[in-house]
Amino acid sequence: MGIILKGYLQLMRPANLPTAAADILAGITIILYLQNLDVITFLGEQGGDVFILVFSSVALYAGGVVFNDVFDAELDAVERPERAIPSGRVPKRKAIYFGTVLMLIGIALAFKCTLLSGLISVMLTIAILAYDGYFKQFGFAGPLNMGICRGLNLLLGMSILGSLSHWYISLVPVVYIFAITLISRGEVHGNNKKHIVWAGILYAIVVLSIALIVMQQKDNLLVLLPFLLLFGFLIYSPLIKAYKENSPKNIKKAVMGGVLSLVVMNACWVAGFSNWYLALAVLLLLPISMLLSKLFAVT
Repeated sequence: MGIILKGYLQLMRPANLPTAAADILAGITIILYLQNLDVITFLGEQGGDVFILVFSSVALYAGGVVFNDVFDAELDAVERPERAIPSGRVPKRKAIYFGTVLMLIGIALAFKCTLLSGLISVMLTIAILAYDGYFKQFGFAGPLNMGICRGLNLLLGMSILGSLSHWYISLVPVVYIFAITLISRGEVHGNNKKHIVWAGILYAIVVLSIALIVMQQKDNLLVLLPFLLLFGFLIYSPLIKAYKENSPKNIKKAVMGGVLSLVVMNACWVAGFSNWYLALAVLLLLPISMLLSKLFAVT
């Protein structure tokens, strides 16, 4: 029973799930500031909607990575035989049922929040399945599709009031995830220095964009700066190491660092659009992710 349960947990990539929650918290913080609403007051009055959207996003993310393994079952049997489906711990048919239930739960929870949230959750589900089942195999379209998924997830958080403004902010995580997905192209065989260089350039665009957007909207750079510096350190350190020693092991660490640092990127948004202590609360999701990453695979 324990082995079976562990197989289902492995399918969901538990270490990645806090990053989905952090997207929602960042999106909510951004939209509340733009609508001149206080975050603490909103949490006291409509905290239930916040939890609903967080769990919706987590369920959709978990369902997405389950279907990623479903579509990759034959390839994983060769390249990653230790994964849940090729190892036989979770039959492929049951994995399909499991992923479907998770996604339906995510969509239902989103519609319970607002109509706009529900519609975005449907778009997100389509984008996730499009990546898992088709676009992942294409050079440019795959990373772009994955980035769109993360951008939609930020928009899901921003939809909590039932309307969207400054939607362009969601383009920043699109660029960021595009960079991470580029790096991951060498995870099995290595030899992806060109992708790493491009990822480094895209990372710089992301860091600069966060700073410029915050300065334009709130001029809260002093509060943002410590979080932004931490973000830059965490993403560039493994990336530089992977460039110097372009091995699958180092590339995997660079990918893992990029994925887990999504929490830090979202803490940057919260610091920029709210205050340091709420950003610190979001940042506390990082040690949870790091702990889970020692028990379960991130990629």
